[in-house]
Amino acid sequence: MKRILLKPLAGILRWLAALTLNRYKPSLIGVTGSVGKTSAKMAIAAVLGSSRKVRASGKSFNNEIGLPLTILGDWDRTEGRFFWFKVFFFAISQLVFRNPNYPELIVLEYGVDRPDDMNYLLRVAKPHIGVVTAIGEVPVHVEFFAGPEKVAEEKTKLVAALPATGFAILNADDEVVSDMKEQARAHPVTYGFESGTDVCITNFENRFEKDFRGAVFKLSYAGNIVPVKIRGAFGKTYAYAAAAAASVGLIYGLNLVRISEALLEFNPPPGRLRLISGEKESFIIDDTYNSSPTATHEALDVLRSLKAKRKIAVLGDMLELGKYTLLAHEGIGKLAAKSADIIMTLGMKAKFIAERAVKSGVPRRKVFAFTNLEECARALEGMIQKGDLILVKGSQGVRMEKIVLEVMAEPQRARELLVRQSPVWWRRKSLYE
Repeated sequence: MKRILLKPLAGILRWLAALTLNRYKPSLIGVTGSVGKTSAKMAIAAVLGSSRKVRASGKSFNNEIGLPLTILGDWDRTEGRFFWFKVFFFAISQLVFRNPNYPELIVLEYGVDRPDDMNYLLRVAKPHIGVVTAIGEVPVHVEFFAGPEKVAEEKTKLVAALPATGFAILNADDEVVSDMKEQARAHPVTYGFESGTDVCITNFENRFEKDFRGAVFKLSYAGNIVPVKIRGAFGKTYAYAAAAAASVGLIYGLNLVRISEALLEFNPPPGRLRLISGEKESFIIDDTYNSSPTATHEALDVLRSLKAKRKIAVLGDMLELGKYTLLAHEGIGKLAAKSADIIMTLGMKAKFIAERAVKSGVPRRKVFAFTNLEECARALEGMIQKGDLILVKGSQGVRMEKIVLEVMAEPQRARELLVRQSPVWWRRKSLYE
């Protein structure tokens, strides 16, 4: 029944979104990519929100339902008996009576799961500024495309749709993304670690010290340099997010000093390389929102870069990789062997991580493969020691956040700190429950 209702619901939302955009005429900023979309979106909102009225959904509202919903209002979850009644009532009300709090700028996330998704989303809303984060060699959802290049082609449509007066903000470190400027009528702006980019990242470091735990780096533009700190989260993803946000901020007339100050208020989204206190005075790097080879590679790089008494990697299946499944999981197994002292896997696909880790030199007694979530969580809880640093990551369908819930120091704060904590999500089981 829900599937039957989805298409007409999407059509109504698209119609209401078009009317709303025509009435209020906000500036639209679109963000796409295979990894780092939500972090970039929230960083852009933090920077622009320091001087303007901005809206960006706190959730990953990036499909045919979520994107128009973000245009209609500041909704953060789609649940409750009267939810859709409230949405329609509010949407119609602000069409009839002008809403003085409607934002000047809206930051939208454009997600692509299958071919033609981008075309649909662009029919809902065409942005003036487009930001592309990263694609990677084996992007998430590649199972539904002929190959990685087709995923890239789908996401390139956002860049191609930008007007000549707009801006295409591109990650210069990702070759596929950098090449998108050939398809752009809009003015290209580049960011990344590569020298010669418009907004350049330097001096990056993941810090894990008593006085500061998080990512630190510098941003430079036109000869000016500022330090940036992202507290409570790790990884170059946040440096890229900050650089993308700085690129947008500069377009809107902000200087680097104001941008750096605004990023101090940036709150990293749940489930994205975020630090959480664990049981027995341990530390958890919660990266449970979703998984792909590129994202897991970065997560393991983060784990390897930090100093800790003992490091544990808890890795679930990477789903929707199709014919790349075996190769991708084995590649992660080789990297995990260099990054963690103990490796735990959950899932039928993740077992290839465990097998490759053993072949790569990790003692078999330190590698554990599970196909039941509860057993995996119980085993992890039993082995945690004071000072351990624990990375937890896996695809959405594996529900690795349930493992984090079992070993976090403050489970009463789960709704605040973890992903997928609504009643709707809790009724959905992991593939391995």
